[in-house]
Amino acid sequence: MKRALVICIALVMILSIATASYAQDPAKKLGRGIANVLTGWVELPKNIYNTSIETNPLVGLTVGTAKGIGMTIVRTGAGVYEVVTFPFPLPEDYMPILEPEFVFQTD
Repeated sequence: MKRALVICIALVMILSIATASYAQDPAKKLGRGIANVLTGWVELPKNIYNTSIETNPLVGLTVGTAKGIGMTIVRTGAGVYEVVTFPFPLPEDYMPILEPEFVFQTD
């Protein structure tokens, strides 16, 4: 009985000090890369909308379109890079090269 109690206390202590973390590995890098290749085009309407909300619709249609085209190229290119290099820990520990990692995440 005493041994079981010691084991339970030790287990509770170990689990209570463990921190939640989002581990990066090759599979997550590959998935992130594929997602960014497939959804990179969403940057265009997203930037038009966000710029229209921040300023006005005319600026959204002009500046937002320019931002969207640029970010579409960047996000799709980053996705291709991550798909090609997924087996290698580049950048260090498979960390994302873009923030936010996915187009649908908020800044």
